[in-house]
Amino acid sequence: MTGRRAAAQSLPIMAQPLAQDLPPPTRHVFGPITVILGHKSGKYPDANMMVVTGRDSRAAVDAPLCSNRVGADFDGCDLVILSHVHEDHMAGLHRLPQAAVAVHRLDWPAAASWEGYRDALGLSEAVWPAMRKKLAAEFAFTPRADAAPYEDGHVFDLGGVRLTAMLLPGHTAGHCALIEETQGLAFIADIDLSGFGPYYGDATSSLQDFRSSLERLESLDARTIVTGHHRGIYTDRARFLADLKAYRDKLDARDDKLLAMLADGPRSMASLVAERLIYPPDYEELWVEDVERRTIEQHLAALAAEGRVVAENGLWSRA
Repeated sequence: MTGRRAAAQSLPIMAQPLAQDLPPPTRHVFGPITVILGHKSGKYPDANMMVVTGRDSRAAVDAPLCSNRVGADFDGCDLVILSHVHEDHMAGLHRLPQAAVAVHRLDWPAAASWEGYRDALGLSEAVWPAMRKKLAAEFAFTPRADAAPYEDGHVFDLGGVRLTAMLLPGHTAGHCALIEETQGLAFIADIDLSGFGPYYGDATSSLQDFRSSLERLESLDARTIVTGHHRGIYTDRARFLADLKAYRDKLDARDDKLLAMLADGPRSMASLVAERLIYPPDYEELWVEDVERRTIEQHLAALAAEGRVVAENGLWSRA
């Protein structure tokens, strides 16, 4: 759901579980791994994915909208490994009702039911009914109570090909990378290194965890790195590290922007949300206000812990 962002502009009116008018997704083969790039390099509402084939089984890593246009390579998968639970990574699950689904333990409640996903997103009661309709109509969102929970470090052995889960929380509590060592390839999902920057606006998201995950990712030993959106495939480590730094710098830039918003005196949370920290003022979608509030709250808490802002009588000001 990194894609719930300004870079996406607005969602299309009809989208796209069954949108066969889009071109076939682009495929890049790395031995037993096929990296499949969604529409516009996986721009939300689409995303990028992988199909990994071993001697014993075939697994998809995520099931975005483009998986509906992959054909037999996806439809023949007997396992879907979710990097995390967001609608743009699950829009093809409805095609595989008999396949096993695996999700990190911390994201399992969001995968298991509509109520669990509602609570994980943390959307307000006024927004949720319309959001649920959007999820069903545009993403064929299909809860999977039968999903098997996995842990950090879990190895999926497909027969001669092994995918290892690496917990990188922040975007969601259970957000993971999947790493295949023989090809030196890591799928880092929604640490997507986009110009929008990190997304941590859900109820289970965490700014602090995102910072820690970005630090951990800096030492990732991989020759090829695949993002869940936008950037796609990295084979140049210097470029990857430069884009990772720019992505991390977005967090400090948001701190600076929030401090600038407080420069003229105390502000209420409502006024900060109305001005916007991460979305442009003219960008309107169902989740924007809730996501802005959650994001601003996390930055204010971190700044308060550093003694840079204070709260008094419900108003925030610079210290």
